[in-house]
Amino acid sequence: MPHFLAKAAGTGMGFEVTLSEAEWRARLTPAQFDVLRKHSTERAGSSPLDKEHRKGIYACAGCDLPLFDSAAKFDSGTGWPSFTAPLDGAVGASKDRTLLLFVRTEVHCRRCGGHLGHVFEDGPQPTGLRYCMNGVALKFLPG
Repeated sequence: MPHFLAKAAGTGMGFEVTLSEAEWRARLTPAQFDVLRKHSTERAGSSPLDKEHRKGIYACAGCDLPLFDSAAKFDSGTGWPSFTAPLDGAVGASKDRTLLLFVRTEVHCRRCGGHLGHVFEDGPQPTGLRYCMNGVALKFLPG
């Protein structure tokens, strides 16, 4: 297991917030449901959060858990909001084998299990990581 997975891995005990598919559909927009619950990916450059530069917190759009501090955000040039590190204990990670011959590391919300995006080992210091998140899976709380 890569070093960053050991730090981010969930407890394996299930999620604190569990809803039925109908309850998730009622709570989320169709785009949020597709990403958070069906593991889709939003189109690059489609999220206004990619260009958000104010101080604040990025929380899970599914359960409101604070996930990332704006101080960890950087412009990766990918078209998705990117961060060097999550808040302590905010996310879990697992292997994503959906692409043929390419294994990625999926990042999900620790509280509700919602799919957030992926983490790669090509980010800037201090971590060298790039948490590439779907903006629709996040909500920004200025502050």
